[in-house]
Formats: sequence, structure tokens, C-alpha cells
Amino acid sequence: MGRLAGKVALITGAARGQGAAAARRFVEEGAKVVIADILDTEGKRLADELGDAARYQRLDVTDETDWQAAVERTVAEFGTLTVLVNNAGVLHFAKLEDTTLDDYQRVIGVNQIGTFLGLRSVVAPMRAAGGGAIVNVSSIEGIAGLPHVISYTASKYAIRGMTKSAALELGEDGIRVNSVHPGMIDTTMVHDAVGGEDVDTSWIGKKLALGRLGEAGEIAEVVLFLASDDASYCTGSEFVADGGATATHALKL
Repeated sequence: MGRLAGKVALITGAARGQGAAAARRFVEEGAKVVIADILDTEGKRLADELGDAARYQRLDVTDETDWQAAVERTVAEFGTLTVLVNNAGVLHFAKLEDTTLDDYQRVIGVNQIGTFLGLRSVVAPMRAAGGGAIVNVSSIEGIAGLPHVISYTASKYAIRGMTKSAALELGEDGIRVNSVHPGMIDTTMVHDAVGGEDVDTSWIGKKLALGRLGEAGEIAEVVLFLASDDASYCTGSEFVADGGATATHALKL
């Protein structure tokens, strides 16, 4: 028996990167998975790769109608919905004075409002299932600030707070809610945020206690734990996987 046998998960931003790594591990551990994204080609390809245990569903996380359709499809295809991974996210680099309102609202829309809509959308099916697990992907920028990413930092702090509030509300329904706070992970998000340019991020790894960047599969293992019954007494908590980034302070040389 896999660690997620009998679980049915909806994972946002699951066509690639951390979301795709989580989808693969979930299926390996016995879950049924709905891969939700706006990247249709990549999402359908991953669903085909994972076989009968997976479906692809187009989902713009800022759209209430899309959320309703995704939840209804999940229940229709697999009979229930017991795990949500709010993983979809975007990043925008700019100095504070150069961040436009449109830039700020775009990041807040995907990262913060998308997470809120996901939380709200799964309450009813999880109650009907007798409980469930919600994993919200925040960031170490939800633990401490970083210059030039004010919208991203704001959204990730919001996810951290929403996680705690939702955990307090939903605990009596057997629904656990936790947040994951990755550090610098080797995915395409930074690449996308700078318009598709190649960015050398190797120098960041050299500043960390472990001396390297993280990999999507390492975050997937934390998400898997929180989705599983192994984390049955974990709710409203923050799980950091950052190579030691938040273990230091400003005086470190």
C-alpha cells in the first residue's frame, strides 16, 4: 500500500516544476491526481505519462468558474477530493518604485487570491469525504523579506496567514491545512520572471548551508508528507525546506 492510497488530489500549477514533481510522487504513492494548470500541452503530456491515475484540467486559479469546474471534474472522475495542493505561483522582479499596480495585482491575483479560491472551493467536498489535507505552497519570502520582490513577498506572507486561519476553522471537520516554504529551487520560475532569459543562480547555492540549490523533487517529498496520514497531527504549521537560508541573520558574512 502506498502512503497516499485512497487519496484524491487536485494540484495547481502541476504541469511542470514543483507541481509536476508532486504529481508524479503522488501517483507513485497510490493517489489519483488531477493536474491543474493553464499550460495545456505540458499538462496533458504529464497526465498521459501518469496513466489512468491522472487527469488534466485547465484551471486559471484566479477564476471562480474554473475552480468550480476543476473541483466538480475531480469528484466526477475519482469519486471524492481529499487533498488540495495550492502550488500555482508567479514571480515579478522590480524595485518598489518601479512596481506598477498591474504588476502587483497580477502576482497577488495568482498567488494570494488563487490560494484563497482554492481553499474555499474544497471545503464542501472535503467535508463530504470526512476530512482532507490542504498544502499551501508559500516561500521563504513568506518567512522573511527580500528586496525587489514586494508583490511576491506580500503574497507569500498572505498564504502563511491564510493557512493558519483556515486550519483553525477547518480542524473540526478533520481538514488539515499547512504551508510549505521552499527556498531557492532549481525550476523555471526565475527564468520566466525575467522574460525567458537565462539566469545564473549557482551563486545563490554557494551562500547556503548545504552549498546548493534545491530540487523540485525535494519539495515534493515535503508536500507528500503533509498530504499523507503520516502528518495526521500537523495543521496550521510552516514547513521550511531552504537549504539553511533562514537559519542565518543579516550579520552573516
